[in-house]
Amino acid sequence: MSEDVLSTPGHLISLAARGFTRLSESRLKPLGFGVGQLPVLVALQNGNASTQRDLARFAKVEQPPMAQMLARMERDGLIERTPDPADGRSSRIMLTEAARESMPEAIATLFQGNREALDGFTRQESEQLVGLLTRLIANLDKIAGTDPNSRDL
Repeated sequence: MSEDVLSTPGHLISLAARGFTRLSESRLKPLGFGVGQLPVLVALQNGNASTQRDLARFAKVEQPPMAQMLARMERDGLIERTPDPADGRSSRIMLTEAARESMPEAIATLFQGNREALDGFTRQESEQLVGLLTRLIANLDKIAGTDPNSRDL
């Protein structure tokens, strides 16, 4: 019996990810945000990163795409840069006041979308799904030879 490639976890997770992306983009766009910006916005809001290098590592992307994203975010008034007092070659990045004010609504919007997408799931099923996906991501990072906690991009 041959396995249906369209029923494999990889394909189904890809479809789910695209669905979440479409849903989130449609709801975040009116707030001035994009889904791809979320790791940067959250890292800046929570104080997990403040330089381009740290943000690239946190978001698990290479430096050139991060530089492009930050340029667009600066243009759109979401971030501002200030010289890094410890390193004259780099700058510190922070959310603008407008972005900080919009973040709670954006986060609430994302949580609402997740609740809607998991309609009919029990709390235990939702928690199990998150746990399984977290393990899957760790396995994929291991296969790729990367440690998500120490990536040097």
